[in-house]
Amino acid sequence: MSPSQVPELLLGLATVRPVFLWGAPGIGKSSLVNQFAESLGLECVSLLGTQLAPEDLIGVPQITPEGRSRFCPPESIARDRPYCLFLDELNAASPDVQKAFYSLILDRRIGGYELPPGSIVIGAGNRATDGALARPMPSALLNRLVHVHLRASADDRLGWAAGHGVHPWILDHLTDRPDHLWSAPPKTEEPFSTPRAWHMLSDTLHSFGPGLDEGTLKVLAHGLLSPAHAVAFCGYAKIVRNAYGLEAIMKGDASWPHRIEDRDLLYYLADSFRGRLVKELPARKEHASPTVRQHAYRSKSLLVQLAEISVEVAQTVIADGPDGNPVLPSWFLIEAARDLPRLVEARR
Repeated sequence: MSPSQVPELLLGLATVRPVFLWGAPGIGKSSLVNQFAESLGLECVSLLGTQLAPEDLIGVPQITPEGRSRFCPPESIARDRPYCLFLDELNAASPDVQKAFYSLILDRRIGGYELPPGSIVIGAGNRATDGALARPMPSALLNRLVHVHLRASADDRLGWAAGHGVHPWILDHLTDRPDHLWSAPPKTEEPFSTPRAWHMLSDTLHSFGPGLDEGTLKVLAHGLLSPAHAVAFCGYAKIVRNAYGLEAIMKGDASWPHRIEDRDLLYYLADSFRGRLVKELPARKEHASPTVRQHAYRSKSLLVQLAEISVEVAQTVIADGPDGNPVLPSWFLIEAARDLPRLVEARR
């Protein structure tokens, strides 16, 4: 489910059964639970599984006047009014801590303490496939929860970001490239793009202000985003600052940037050029109007100009998609292969 779909589900589900939210790091699980609790007028009490010991839940024994012992639940849990108990990183907790949650999750009770009527229990955790710390969840615990899997949603995030002061560069860039909102965690220890990472980048842009220099922007972007997304965002920022757009290049009012230090900008413009071709060229040539055919001819000439600067960048425009299939229409690719030598010769 996308994050925007979850609150309505929780409204009917979490009030009667404990729920566990699965999702990749940084897609907003914690903020979603906090906002849901707030919408119900409940305080959200978060317990971080990786920082708990069993006694943090069960409490410590105390001798009663009758000479008996009883466990006193911790203050963070023992409350008189209903609340939302959020068990974050539950599946990353040690086995003993996970066992301590059994009765609290299923029976809403731990020792002699019972959650106040109207309280809700929600857990969350990352997936082992995302390279996050995660332990196998015991079947007894697994069977005590309703499991909901979250996916990153650009529409949800952009809708949220518009009202929460996210930097306009990030809003505009992700509107153009929603596929850059999230990237799968890499196998190596390097940054990767998530909604949380983009929000952090927004905070740094606001902090540095308009005086942020190009070098520092690169450090920030590459320190938070996946390498390809960082290059694309820096290229976008350079366009914003210099009013340097693809439209001017396609009209012949500007040329592709030649400087080595503008290579990030060149990659960004080439990627935008590819996206424009995918959007505007029909799958079959007979469906192309005279205007579109003229546009295709101009695009082939631009490919030649781009290849003169960098063959590698030009190849990204006509490259196959991740599935190995062509992205651009086959008729355009065939014509490009046929006409490029003639266009090269004409430029000489």
